[in-house]
Amino acid sequence: MLKKKIQDLMTEPGCATNQAKSASERKKGCGKQLVPGAAAGGCAFDGAKIALQPITDVVHLVHGPIACEGNSWDTRNTGTTGPELYRRGFTTDLSNMDIINGGEKKLYKAIRRVIDKHHPPAVFVYQTCVSALIGDDIVAVCRAATERMGTPVIPVEAPGFVGSKNLGNRLAGEALIDFVIGTREPTDAGPTDINILGEYNVAGEMDLVRDLLARLGIRLRTAITGDARYNDVAAAHTARANMVVCSQALVTLARKMKERWGIPFFEGSFYGISDTSEALRAIAGMLVERGADAVLLTRTETLIAEEEAKTWAAMEPYKARLAGKRVLLYTGGVKSWSVIHALQEMGMEVVGTSVRKSTEADKEKALDRLGGDEDKLVDAIAPKDMYQMFKDGRADIMLSGGRSQFVALKAKTPWLDINQERHHQYAGYDGMLELVRQIDLALSNPIWSQIRKPAPWEIEE
Repeated sequence: MLKKKIQDLMTEPGCATNQAKSASERKKGCGKQLVPGAAAGGCAFDGAKIALQPITDVVHLVHGPIACEGNSWDTRNTGTTGPELYRRGFTTDLSNMDIINGGEKKLYKAIRRVIDKHHPPAVFVYQTCVSALIGDDIVAVCRAATERMGTPVIPVEAPGFVGSKNLGNRLAGEALIDFVIGTREPTDAGPTDINILGEYNVAGEMDLVRDLLARLGIRLRTAITGDARYNDVAAAHTARANMVVCSQALVTLARKMKERWGIPFFEGSFYGISDTSEALRAIAGMLVERGADAVLLTRTETLIAEEEAKTWAAMEPYKARLAGKRVLLYTGGVKSWSVIHALQEMGMEVVGTSVRKSTEADKEKALDRLGGDEDKLVDAIAPKDMYQMFKDGRADIMLSGGRSQFVALKAKTPWLDINQERHHQYAGYDGMLELVRQIDLALSNPIWSQIRKPAPWEIEE
């Protein structure tokens, strides 16, 4: 069943890449032969775990050796406005004897123990390489535990060896559509309820978005999965519209929710002033089309005008210092294009953006915002080439994740974390202002002028 599920994900009809293929090419799927090191950036288990762990009030139980839980625990800086249970690590800690004798009984006992001790609304059980290879049937164990204990126990079949972190993200979406979404009927469903898919509340930035929506009278039923509660995710099928932030990860989930419950979706971004405004317009327009009061459109335009004017005025002092600065954007996914617009709004030049984790639609948007310059789209840059780029002065700052920061720092070039480990909120209008402020702080830090000077022993007398 897992093999069939993976094959279906590889031929996803909602994916822009597959839509552009012929019927015969589409049948071949997108799967590639795995090679050693393919999961170095995160395996399928890791992708499933980080996609689901932001559901804050449930137990996340890893069925495998303790190292799997240790390596995946709390890797994303996802915030919460309430429960802290998701921050605890739970594992069955499979030993050599468990591998010989099987770990199903140990898993069942672990499920019973966490339910008795923590009383969560649900337990998510994650398959790992070891438990999959020894043949533990976590689906059967979870089904038995659910029936006997009365608490939903959700199997997440994404052992690391099946593929990359992105595949794990999509398998997490499959677990939600198969076992969670649609299992609860709320009594308060309204005409302006929406879901945001592929948003993980990094650094707590959903607070900024939730406030904008609340001012418009729009209720966020749930984000999937940032700062989410299990019961809200279970009732996500009652929303009137879905916004997809990271299409590569959860486009299948969005498509299946449209097919099963008729919920339309669009892809948008809350990074940058104009993108935030366009996302709000798209949400309001979709809700009005589905029966919400048309006054929502007027209210949205009023809020956009007010917020844009306020944000541009607040950013004015930074424009003189940042205009003309050259940025290397080395990230991926939705940020490969959404952050470009945010930087350009300040007059900065993007000299390159990584599209190694981006869909074809992401690449097209990035290319459009870079004026059609394909040379600025890069899959990957070798560390030595990146280092030389900084030494030659072709970029003034790099925005990326933590793994590539050391190349910039070695070249004595400012670096700013824009990925999941960051501690600053960059979404919405206030988030754009914070991003500009952090870039300015990084570029203006006096440490750079000091370390670029020759050391005393390098000065010839």
